Amino acid sequence: MAETVERYISLLTDFGFKRIFGTAPNKDLLINFLNSLFNGRKVIKNLKYNNSEHVGDLYTERKAIFDVYCESVDGEKFIVEMQNASPKYLKDRTIFYSTFPIREQAPKGDAWDYRLSPVYTVALVNHDMKEEAFDEKDINHQVQLCDIATKRVFFDKLEFIYVEVAKFNKTEDELKTLYDKWLYVLKNLANLTARPAALRDKIFDRLFQVAEIAKFTPTELREYEDSLKHYRDLKNSLDTAEEKGRSEGHAEGLAEGLVKGRAEGRAEGIMLIAKNLKAIGISVADIIKATGLSEEEIEKL
Repeated sequence: MAETVERYISLLTDFGFKRIFGTAPNKDLLINFLNSLFNGRKVIKNLKYNNSEHVGDLYTERKAIFDVYCESVDGEKFIVEMQNASPKYLKDRTIFYSTFPIREQAPKGDAWDYRLSPVYTVALVNHDMKEEAFDEKDINHQVQLCDIATKRVFFDKLEFIYVEVAKFNKTEDELKTLYDKWLYVLKNLANLTARPAALRDKIFDRLFQVAEIAKFTPTELREYEDSLKHYRDLKNSLDTAEEKGRSEGHAEGLAEGLVKGRAEGRAEGIMLIAKNLKAIGISVADIIKATGLSEEEIEKL
């Protein structure tokens, strides 16, 4: 196993993300991050963590495994996901995930007036989504049900927030808001060797304390290195697929050929990623999450 040389963990890894945002002792970090994200339009005072694994009805038995699933003191539900890969159906999956905290609100056996508590799905996306509905210049995208003609919100209790972390490119000197600082550490924590002056806030004292690799137990270190290897293998595979797509598109020589080459290259790259992940023993559930392929497609590899 390769020796870890970084001082702080990467929040882009599954282990690092869940250690910082998905454990009860560190819930103050999650609360602070979410409050910075909502920027005053919502203030979260406290959270409790819920079971992050949910099973569908008896007909489908389809599972949903969230990175972080929690609930505020007011009953609001929050799903928070870190997405490094670019699966074909990212939007579909986030919407599917939101159905679980909606359905679980229905009481068993008793009369119910169908009143729902709000559900928020936050997807931290470590790649360019290239979504036509979004403004390409923005990093944050807030999605709600609205009337097409009036553009007014029809239902404000279901919200999807997509944050394109990969697009964040501010330097340390440009960090002005608390949210800027959180995006900076999300993207760059593993590359830091010392505390930047811009991150001297009290909340980041806690972050750097729990993120320091030297304080890990041998078991934690082993789990983190496995997670880091998984992340790097995935990133390398995605980079290779992206490059292959660009090369094939360039060979076509026409705009139509460019689109086709990129699409075919990405599709082939995703299949290769899945095959490699399966070969090193990654679970089918994790491969589905990383690639967006179906269980049937993975089983055929």
